[in-house]
Amino acid sequence: MTGTRFAGGPAESPGFLLWHVTLRWQRAVTAALAPLDLTHVQFVLLACAWWLAEEGKTPTQVELAGQAGTDIKMTSQVLKTLENKGLLERRPSTTDTRAKTVHPTHAGRALARRAVAEVESVDAEFFTPVNSTTLTRTLTRLID
Repeated sequence: MTGTRFAGGPAESPGFLLWHVTLRWQRAVTAALAPLDLTHVQFVLLACAWWLAEEGKTPTQVELAGQAGTDIKMTSQVLKTLENKGLLERRPSTTDTRAKTVHPTHAGRALARRAVAEVESVDAEFFTPVNSTTLTRTLTRLID
């Protein structure tokens, strides 16, 4: 094959393979979250808000976007949807008049616990063929 350093084509490209793995994993997570009426990004933001609340933290929307790795504008739109579903509340920050803080409701906390359990179950099954500790270390290195 010309124009690539991978003689065997895309099947030898780590990026291409990661893309396919990601798509398969996302499909599995999406299927697990569908009965809970959550999209993947809704899950990530709700779960992050819940985890931070469990640690006694009250993140702003910007801090939550940073934790989740999501676009700030998109985060605001998704949080509005979660708020309309009664899963969280956004309140004015007491320290920054421009910011809103994010507070999971009782229903949001309960759903986050269920959703995290579902996604962790998907992860356990999906990543069974590999050593998850090694994979986690490798992915962390790539992120850093």
